[in-house]
Amino acid sequence: MNPARGVLGVALGMATLTACLPAPFLPPSHQGEAPRPVAPVGGPLPAALAPQATAPSPAGGTGAAGTAVAAGASATPVPAQILDLSKWKLTLPVTSAPGADSNDGREAAQISRPALRTFSMPPYFTPTGDDKGVQFRAPVNGATTPGSAYPRSELREMSADRVPAAWSSTTGTNTISIREAITHLPNAKPEMVAGQIHDANGYVAMIRLDGTRLHVEHDGRNVGDLNTHYVLGTVFRIRMVAANGLVSVYYNDKAPVTFPLREGGLYFKAGCYTQSNLSKGEPPDAYGEVTLYDLRVSHS
Repeated sequence: MNPARGVLGVALGMATLTACLPAPFLPPSHQGEAPRPVAPVGGPLPAALAPQATAPSPAGGTGAAGTAVAAGASATPVPAQILDLSKWKLTLPVTSAPGADSNDGREAAQISRPALRTFSMPPYFTPTGDDKGVQFRAPVNGATTPGSAYPRSELREMSADRVPAAWSSTTGTNTISIREAITHLPNAKPEMVAGQIHDANGYVAMIRLDGTRLHVEHDGRNVGDLNTHYVLGTVFRIRMVAANGLVSVYYNDKAPVTFPLREGGLYFKAGCYTQSNLSKGEPPDAYGEVTLYDLRVSHS
Protein backbone atom coordinates (compact mmCIF):
# COMPACT_ATOMS: atom_id res chain seq x y z
CA MET A 1 0.00 0.00 0.00
CA ASN A 2 1.22 3.50 -0.88
CA PRO A 3 1.93 5.34 2.47
CA ALA A 4 0.94 8.72 1.03
CA ARG A 5 -2.51 7.42 0.08
CA GLY A 6 -3.00 6.06 3.63
CA VAL A 7 -2.28 9.41 5.26
CA LEU A 8 -4.56 11.24 2.84
CA GLY A 9 -7.39 8.85 3.54
CA VAL A 10 -7.15 9.37 7.30
CA ALA A 11 -7.19 13.17 6.89
CA LEU A 12 -10.28 13.07 4.68
CA GLY A 13 -12.06 10.83 7.15
CA MET A 14 -11.37 13.18 10.08
CA ALA A 15 -12.62 16.22 8.13
CA THR A 16 -15.87 14.41 7.29
CA LEU A 17 -16.40 13.43 10.95
CA THR A 18 -15.78 17.01 12.19
CA ALA A 19 -18.29 18.49 9.75
CA CYS A 20 -20.96 16.15 11.09
CA LEU A 21 -20.51 17.20 14.73
CA PRO A 22 -23.16 19.67 16.19
CA ALA A 23 -22.19 23.31 16.83
CA PRO A 24 -21.05 24.07 20.40
CA PHE A 25 -23.90 25.10 22.78
CA LEU A 26 -24.07 28.69 23.99
CA PRO A 27 -26.36 29.58 26.95
CA PRO A 28 -29.35 31.69 25.84
CA SER A 29 -27.99 34.79 27.61
CA HIS A 30 -24.91 34.80 25.41
CA GLN A 31 -26.17 33.66 22.04
CA GLY A 32 -25.82 36.42 19.46
CA GLU A 33 -23.86 38.69 21.83
CA ALA A 34 -20.56 40.30 20.97
CA PRO A 35 -17.70 39.05 23.13
CA ARG A 36 -16.90 41.15 26.22
CA PRO A 37 -13.84 43.37 25.86
CA VAL A 38 -10.68 42.05 27.46
CA ALA A 39 -7.99 44.26 29.00
CA PRO A 40 -4.68 44.02 27.16
CA VAL A 41 -1.84 42.60 29.21
CA GLY A 42 -0.22 45.47 31.07
CA GLY A 43 -2.70 47.99 29.62
CA PRO A 44 -5.73 49.95 30.91
CA LEU A 45 -9.24 48.51 31.13
CA PRO A 46 -11.49 49.18 28.14
CA ALA A 47 -14.26 51.74 28.86
CA ALA A 48 -16.87 48.96 29.10
CA LEU A 49 -15.00 47.43 32.05
CA ALA A 50 -13.75 50.57 33.77
CA PRO A 51 -15.27 51.19 37.27
CA GLN A 52 -17.48 54.20 38.00
CA ALA A 53 -16.41 56.85 40.50
CA THR A 54 -18.01 56.16 43.89
CA ALA A 55 -19.57 59.03 45.81
CA PRO A 56 -18.39 59.48 49.40
CA SER A 57 -20.64 58.46 52.26
CA PRO A 58 -22.18 61.37 54.20
CA ALA A 59 -20.23 62.72 57.15
CA GLY A 60 -20.77 60.94 60.44
CA GLY A 61 -22.13 57.66 59.13
CA THR A 62 -22.33 55.01 56.49
CA GLY A 63 -25.14 56.37 54.34
CA ALA A 64 -25.80 54.95 50.88
CA ALA A 65 -23.10 55.75 48.35
CA GLY A 66 -23.75 56.94 44.82
CA THR A 67 -21.91 57.73 41.64
CA ALA A 68 -21.07 60.93 39.88
CA VAL A 69 -22.03 60.61 36.23
CA ALA A 70 -21.09 62.89 33.36
CA ALA A 71 -23.66 63.71 30.70
CA GLY A 72 -23.28 61.45 27.70
CA ALA A 73 -21.86 58.57 29.76
CA SER A 74 -25.11 56.67 29.29
CA ALA A 75 -28.61 57.11 27.94
CA THR A 76 -29.80 58.23 31.39
CA PRO A 77 -30.25 62.03 31.56
CA VAL A 78 -28.69 64.20 34.24
CA PRO A 79 -30.82 66.50 36.45
CA ALA A 80 -29.98 69.62 34.40
CA GLN A 81 -31.70 67.97 31.43
CA ILE A 82 -34.92 67.64 33.45
CA LEU A 83 -34.95 70.92 35.41
CA ASP A 84 -33.70 74.32 34.30
CA LEU A 85 -30.68 74.74 36.59
CA SER A 86 -29.14 77.69 34.75
CA LYS A 87 -29.61 79.99 37.77
CA TRP A 88 -28.93 77.61 40.65
CA LYS A 89 -26.16 76.19 42.84
CA LEU A 90 -26.44 72.82 44.63
CA THR A 91 -25.55 71.95 48.23
CA LEU A 92 -25.05 68.24 48.98
CA PRO A 93 -25.06 66.21 52.24
CA VAL A 94 -21.49 64.99 51.56
CA THR A 95 -18.12 66.65 52.11
CA SER A 96 -16.71 66.03 48.64
CA ALA A 97 -17.98 65.38 45.15
CA PRO A 98 -16.56 65.44 41.59
CA GLY A 99 -16.45 69.04 40.34
CA ALA A 100 -17.37 70.53 43.72
CA ASP A 101 -16.32 74.02 44.79
CA SER A 102 -13.28 73.93 47.06
CA ASN A 103 -13.88 73.72 50.82
CA ASP A 104 -12.08 72.51 53.94
CA GLY A 105 -13.37 68.94 53.58
CA ARG A 106 -15.59 69.19 56.66
CA GLU A 107 -18.60 71.13 55.36
CA ALA A 108 -21.28 70.20 52.84
CA ALA A 109 -20.01 70.17 49.25
CA GLN A 110 -21.41 72.66 46.76
CA ILE A 111 -21.70 72.29 43.00
CA SER A 112 -21.79 75.45 40.88
CA ARG A 113 -22.17 75.92 37.18
CA PRO A 114 -20.69 74.92 34.81
CA ALA A 115 -20.10 71.64 36.72
CA LEU A 116 -23.80 71.47 37.64
CA ARG A 117 -24.79 71.15 33.97
CA THR A 118 -23.51 67.55 33.85
CA PHE A 119 -23.66 66.58 37.53
CA SER A 120 -25.55 63.67 39.06
CA MET A 121 -24.86 61.82 42.32
CA PRO A 122 -27.26 59.01 43.25
CA PRO A 123 -29.02 58.85 45.62
CA TYR A 124 -28.58 62.46 46.74
CA PHE A 125 -29.23 64.23 43.42
CA THR A 126 -30.36 62.09 40.53
CA PRO A 127 -33.17 61.58 38.00
CA THR A 128 -36.11 59.48 39.12
CA GLY A 129 -36.53 56.01 37.65
CA ASP A 130 -38.89 57.31 34.95
CA ASP A 131 -36.64 60.32 34.16
CA LYS A 132 -39.56 62.70 34.78
CA GLY A 133 -38.26 64.29 37.98
CA VAL A 134 -35.15 64.86 40.07
CA GLN A 135 -34.69 63.12 43.41
CA PHE A 136 -33.13 65.10 46.27
CA ARG A 137 -32.11 63.06 49.33
CA ALA A 138 -30.47 64.15 52.59
CA PRO A 139 -29.63 61.43 55.16
CA VAL A 140 -29.70 62.35 58.85
CA ASN A 141 -25.97 61.64 59.14
CA GLY A 142 -25.14 63.91 56.22
CA ALA A 143 -22.72 66.82 56.08
CA THR A 144 -24.12 70.25 57.03
CA THR A 145 -23.50 73.90 56.16
CA PRO A 146 -22.17 76.52 58.62
CA GLY A 147 -24.91 77.66 60.98
CA SER A 148 -27.12 74.58 60.48
CA ALA A 149 -27.29 71.28 62.33
CA TYR A 150 -29.32 69.61 59.60
CA PRO A 151 -28.31 68.12 56.23
CA ARG A 152 -29.63 69.15 52.86
CA SER A 153 -29.65 68.33 49.16
CA GLU A 154 -30.89 71.72 48.07
CA LEU A 155 -30.64 74.31 45.32
CA ARG A 156 -29.74 77.94 46.01
CA GLU A 157 -30.82 80.68 43.58
CA MET A 158 -28.08 82.47 41.63
CA SER A 159 -28.31 85.48 39.32
CA ALA A 160 -25.44 84.19 37.13
CA ASP A 161 -22.70 81.56 37.35
CA ARG A 162 -21.09 81.94 40.80
CA VAL A 163 -23.02 85.18 41.41
CA PRO A 164 -25.58 84.80 44.25
CA ALA A 165 -29.06 86.18 43.70
CA ALA A 166 -30.14 89.02 45.99
CA TRP A 167 -33.47 90.78 45.46
CA SER A 168 -35.92 92.85 47.49
CA SER A 169 -39.50 92.06 48.43
CA THR A 170 -40.35 95.72 47.85
CA THR A 171 -39.00 95.89 44.28
CA GLY A 172 -40.72 94.20 41.35
CA THR A 173 -42.47 90.83 41.48
CA ASN A 174 -40.34 87.86 42.52
CA THR A 175 -41.81 84.40 41.96
CA ILE A 176 -40.83 80.77 42.39
CA SER A 177 -43.03 77.93 41.17
CA ILE A 178 -42.26 74.34 42.23
CA ARG A 179 -44.07 71.16 41.26
CA GLU A 180 -42.89 68.56 43.74
CA ALA A 181 -43.62 65.65 46.07
CA ILE A 182 -42.21 64.91 49.51
CA THR A 183 -41.52 61.20 49.35
CA HIS A 184 -39.77 60.25 52.60
CA LEU A 185 -39.32 61.58 56.14
CA PRO A 186 -36.91 60.69 58.96
CA ASN A 187 -38.18 58.37 61.69
CA ALA A 188 -37.74 60.03 65.08
CA LYS A 189 -38.35 63.62 63.93
CA PRO A 190 -40.41 63.40 60.71
CA GLU A 191 -39.90 66.96 59.49
CA MET A 192 -38.85 68.38 56.13
CA VAL A 193 -38.42 71.75 54.38
CA ALA A 194 -39.19 71.66 50.65
CA GLY A 195 -38.87 75.33 49.63
CA GLN A 196 -37.58 78.59 51.13
CA ILE A 197 -37.13 82.32 50.88
CA HIS A 198 -33.82 83.16 52.51
CA ASP A 199 -31.77 86.22 53.37
CA ALA A 200 -28.14 86.67 54.36
CA ASN A 201 -28.86 85.73 57.96
CA GLY A 202 -31.29 82.83 57.63
CA TYR A 203 -34.67 81.74 56.35
CA VAL A 204 -37.62 84.12 56.21
CA ALA A 205 -40.19 81.68 54.82
CA MET A 206 -40.33 77.88 54.64
CA ILE A 207 -42.60 75.32 53.01
CA ARG A 208 -42.49 72.81 55.83
CA LEU A 209 -43.92 69.33 56.48
CA ASP A 210 -44.21 68.24 60.12
CA GLY A 211 -45.63 64.71 60.11
CA THR A 212 -48.70 65.19 57.92
CA ARG A 213 -49.08 68.95 58.39
CA LEU A 214 -47.83 70.92 55.39
CA HIS A 215 -47.64 74.60 56.25
CA VAL A 216 -45.85 77.92 55.78
CA GLU A 217 -43.42 78.95 58.49
CA HIS A 218 -42.27 82.55 58.96
CA ASP A 219 -40.09 83.81 61.80
CA GLY A 220 -40.35 80.48 63.62
CA ARG A 221 -44.13 80.19 63.58
CA ASN A 222 -46.82 78.61 61.45
CA VAL A 223 -48.51 81.41 59.50
CA GLY A 224 -50.86 79.19 57.52
CA ASP A 225 -51.69 75.53 56.82
CA LEU A 226 -51.54 74.26 53.24
CA ASN A 227 -52.61 70.64 53.84
CA THR A 228 -53.12 69.14 57.31
CA HIS A 229 -53.33 65.55 56.00
CA TYR A 230 -50.51 65.40 53.47
CA VAL A 231 -49.75 61.90 52.19
CA LEU A 232 -46.14 61.17 51.25
CA GLY A 233 -45.65 60.96 47.49
CA THR A 234 -48.53 63.31 46.66
CA VAL A 235 -47.49 65.76 43.94
CA PHE A 236 -48.36 69.41 44.60
CA ARG A 237 -47.51 72.84 43.24
CA ILE A 238 -46.15 75.69 45.35
CA ARG A 239 -45.96 79.27 44.12
CA MET A 240 -44.33 81.91 46.33
CA VAL A 241 -44.69 85.53 45.21
CA ALA A 242 -42.87 88.39 46.93
CA ALA A 243 -44.01 91.87 45.83
CA ASN A 244 -44.94 95.22 47.36
CA GLY A 245 -43.69 94.18 50.81
CA LEU A 246 -45.93 91.10 50.92
CA VAL A 247 -45.34 87.36 50.42
CA SER A 248 -48.16 85.21 49.06
CA VAL A 249 -47.84 81.41 49.08
CA TYR A 250 -50.19 79.47 46.80
CA TYR A 251 -50.76 75.73 47.23
CA ASN A 252 -52.24 74.11 44.11
CA ASP A 253 -53.43 77.62 43.12
CA LYS A 254 -55.78 77.88 46.11
CA ALA A 255 -56.25 81.10 48.10
CA PRO A 256 -52.82 82.11 49.35
CA VAL A 257 -51.24 82.29 52.77
CA THR A 258 -49.91 85.84 53.05
CA PHE A 259 -47.64 87.76 55.42
CA PRO A 260 -45.75 91.07 55.30
CA LEU A 261 -42.06 91.11 54.41
CA ARG A 262 -40.01 94.18 53.64
CA GLU A 263 -36.41 93.00 53.18
CA GLY A 264 -33.56 92.97 50.70
CA GLY A 265 -30.81 90.46 49.93
CA LEU A 266 -33.36 87.69 49.40
CA TYR A 267 -33.12 84.50 47.34
CA PHE A 268 -35.09 81.29 46.77
CA LYS A 269 -34.16 77.73 47.72
CA ALA A 270 -35.69 74.42 46.61
CA GLY A 271 -35.05 70.75 47.27
CA CYS A 272 -34.69 68.60 50.40
CA TYR A 273 -33.70 70.12 53.75
CA THR A 274 -34.08 67.30 56.29
CA GLN A 275 -34.97 68.64 59.75
CA SER A 276 -33.37 65.91 61.85
CA ASN A 277 -30.03 64.32 62.66
CA LEU A 278 -28.49 61.53 64.71
CA SER A 279 -28.78 63.56 67.95
CA LYS A 280 -32.56 63.34 67.66
CA GLY A 281 -32.41 59.56 68.08
CA GLU A 282 -32.50 58.74 64.36
CA PRO A 283 -31.07 55.45 63.06
CA PRO A 284 -28.09 56.02 60.71
CA ASP A 285 -30.10 54.96 57.64
CA ALA A 286 -32.91 57.51 58.17
CA TYR A 287 -33.30 60.23 55.54
CA GLY A 288 -35.56 62.82 53.98
CA GLU A 289 -36.39 62.90 50.29
CA VAL A 290 -38.14 65.21 47.85
CA THR A 291 -38.77 64.89 44.11
CA LEU A 292 -38.94 68.02 41.94
CA TYR A 293 -40.79 67.78 38.62
CA ASP A 294 -40.74 71.44 37.62
CA LEU A 295 -38.90 74.50 38.90
CA ARG A 296 -39.27 78.05 37.60
CA VAL A 297 -38.18 81.47 38.89
CA SER A 298 -38.99 84.91 37.52
CA HIS A 299 -38.25 88.51 38.49
CA SER A 300 -40.18 91.30 36.82
